[in-house]
Amino acid sequence: LLLRWRRRRRLWRKVEAARQRQERSLVQMEMAIWRFREQNPSVNMVSILSLPLPELSRKLRDGSLPLEHVFYAYVGKALQIATETNCITEYLQESETQLRKAKVSGNLGLLYGVPVSIKDSIDCQGHDSTLGFIKNLNKPAAEDSVVVQVLRRQGAIPFVKTNVPQSLISYDCKNLIFGQTFNPLLYTRSPGGSSGGEGALVGGGGSILGFGTDVGGSLRFPAAFCGVCALKPTGNRLSKKGIIAGVVGQKAVAAAVGPMAKDVESLALGMRALLCKDMFDLDSTVPPLPFNEEVYSSTQPLRIGYYETDFFTMPSPAMRRAVRETKQLLEDAGHTLVPFELANVDYVIFNFCIRGLFADGAASFVRKFEGELEKSSTGLLFWLAKSPNWLKTLLSWIAKPFHPLMPFIGFVLFFSTVDEVWSLHHEIEEFCHQFIAQWKKLNLDVMLCPMLGPALGIGYPAKLSVAVSYTMLYNALDFPAGVVPVTMVTDEDEEELKSYQGYFRDWWDRNLAKAFHGSVGLPVAVQCVALPWQEELCLRFMKEVETL
Repeated sequence: LLLRWRRRRRLWRKVEAARQRQERSLVQMEMAIWRFREQNPSVNMVSILSLPLPELSRKLRDGSLPLEHVFYAYVGKALQIATETNCITEYLQESETQLRKAKVSGNLGLLYGVPVSIKDSIDCQGHDSTLGFIKNLNKPAAEDSVVVQVLRRQGAIPFVKTNVPQSLISYDCKNLIFGQTFNPLLYTRSPGGSSGGEGALVGGGGSILGFGTDVGGSLRFPAAFCGVCALKPTGNRLSKKGIIAGVVGQKAVAAAVGPMAKDVESLALGMRALLCKDMFDLDSTVPPLPFNEEVYSSTQPLRIGYYETDFFTMPSPAMRRAVRETKQLLEDAGHTLVPFELANVDYVIFNFCIRGLFADGAASFVRKFEGELEKSSTGLLFWLAKSPNWLKTLLSWIAKPFHPLMPFIGFVLFFSTVDEVWSLHHEIEEFCHQFIAQWKKLNLDVMLCPMLGPALGIGYPAKLSVAVSYTMLYNALDFPAGVVPVTMVTDEDEEELKSYQGYFRDWWDRNLAKAFHGSVGLPVAVQCVALPWQEELCLRFMKEVETL
């Protein structure tokens, strides 16, 4: 007991030291702003913050807007949003040195002088990538991830790292070290996750361009919950070298790194900057596919598949209305909309995604929590993963008469043999081919889908891990998918929500109804999807939705 008490004390001291570093970061930001304002009292920071990224980038490159004006405008706004939402874990003070060097270097990359924010799990040299784990504190990255290296070469200035949920396997944003991040639109709501710090910072206007990762919706949830745009590319379109995964080594569910911003044009600029020779040279596993301007700028009418529900997670009234209204606007603009039928989404989520992520019986996932003071915000999933096989079997059979999906949860967390894993990977490949065949039979260009929303109350994502069905499907398929906010929750939506029962009328459905409640005025997004490697077409479709 004494040894355990001493070990816990040591861990708490590490946590306290990390929190103090976070506080010092905010003080450093405050001091930097104060010095700048003392020397430049007449700078109109509000007008700088109102500029969209493409215009801001042009002004920086042609010299009509000084680099330091833009940098300190965003440092000031980021400090305000961090104070309100607790989204920043660390200020990258070397960004001030990079700013001074950029002024004399003459390197006018596509993102010259643009301050960018970086998710905690993306390596920045000299800084921790904690994933919310105490064991990862005081282990600074030896070098920048490839994405950060390319951003720097394009003139961007990474200036902050942002908060994540412990382990990344959550679509909330809380860990023991840095605490809960709040939604900038309504502090009682989750900002989404796992790129939740990015969502809060970009959504609050404290970053004009952020970068996160996505293995089940981790870019799309924060963007949708905070009212901004994000793109999850095909898994290997951008380099993942130097990016720490939530579950290392699994190949069943494709993870991706991508941008988040206020508008689609900013996402396109971020992708344009990254898809360059530097990235292909630094990581030869990334296919050398530069950004296709012709596809992105095309104005040809699109043939668009759509669905209002996946028949697994019943959409909220606002989600269903968002898809219907967007469909109508697209038809009025001359595009062709074609119904698309989804089948067996429950099997995909449980058997492909959850079983694929945790094919080792979740042993490697559970091992990450050894020696930690807190044991994860993934709730039921973590508890089941730790349970012995006999208990999983017993719970599955007990629950079977009461709920048709419950047996899956126990069985998917059993250890899989190599033969079973290979079978699973083959089954996922076959499913992907069938999905594409259905897509091509309908002669589709892109797909319009629901996106979970509005933002759930804080704490609800841990109780509703199964509600990832709309997003995780496209990680299993490895299709590019983006989100665009299109509407807000109305009084009529809220009234209709009173009769929401879900498809199974179970504990999950009841909790989801509670999580949606009281959301009038919050944003609701739709999801835009394209076939693998067609990020430019996906962005083009997103731009069309945004414009309409």
